[in-house]
Amino acid sequence: MKILIDHPNPFLLAHGGFQIQIEETKRGLEEIGIEVEWLRWWDCHQSGEIIHYFGRPNAAYIDFAHGKGVKVVISELLTGLGSRSSLARTLQKSVMCLAQTALPKTFTSRMAWETYTKADACIALTTWEASLMKQMFGAPSHRLFVVPNGVELEFFESPKVPRESWLVCTATITQRKRVVELAKAAILAQVPVRFLGSPYSEGDPYFVEFSALAQQFPSIVLYGGSVNDRRELARIYRQARGFVLLSSMESLSLSALEAVACETPLLLSDLPWARTSFGQHAWYCDPFSKLQSMAQKLREFYNASPTIAPAPKPENWSDIAQKLKTIYESVIAS
Repeated sequence: MKILIDHPNPFLLAHGGFQIQIEETKRGLEEIGIEVEWLRWWDCHQSGEIIHYFGRPNAAYIDFAHGKGVKVVISELLTGLGSRSSLARTLQKSVMCLAQTALPKTFTSRMAWETYTKADACIALTTWEASLMKQMFGAPSHRLFVVPNGVELEFFESPKVPRESWLVCTATITQRKRVVELAKAAILAQVPVRFLGSPYSEGDPYFVEFSALAQQFPSIVLYGGSVNDRRELARIYRQARGFVLLSSMESLSLSALEAVACETPLLLSDLPWARTSFGQHAWYCDPFSKLQSMAQKLREFYNASPTIAPAPKPENWSDIAQKLKTIYESVIAS
């Protein structure tokens, strides 16, 4: 079995969890003995049985692959769609149906809505996103699979250490992660939060605002940039009193899974991705609530965190690779 991995995202321009997911998937597959290569679109001599595409290719991409005898498996993050209200999704579905009947095929094909019905397998990170793939795009149930993100072994192997007095938030410093709003709530609640992450651009006004808060309230908004060393990051999770992520949009937070592997209590956005992934094993807060309400929930979580039982451990990337191998085998056999 030989797998070719393709994706549309330039890693150098947009770091984050999606990059880790793709790279760790490749490494995990290689560890269990599967031959894996990055797809080289310029190499007409490259061969493979399956393309695992991270993202949503258009239908023509899949048709072309099928014409070459290559199966296509897709893994897409429905981050924005999964965070919208039920009404917004209903309106979007109505617009999609209208567009498919009223607009030229050349236009609607660019939206790649047919991708889910043409792909040989569709992989979602959560049961929530799997339901969206089926309801919104018509993904056939027998070709729809749920495979969550894994966690690197460093986070399972990190030794226990005494907990410190601060919470930790690991996120890119950008608006959808709502770190400025969290920082303001922390200041109001007088709850110290250690922020780990980098902005996409240091000139981004949102990052400038966040930096000003960190400079003005250094004992509450603890910021020292990102931590790239995975063992050091695991040690920080072990030290933290709790983990908090109140982003407005998410798919399945790798940071939250890493924190769980380190037995760190969770306070997450009250959105379907979190509820379906962690259920009763996390605390929740409306990421769009007023500052006073957010601060109150943050203080309640902070006070309760030493008594919160750890959530069930996530899987490692080798476990995830074994699940993908089973899917690949079923695709090849179909």
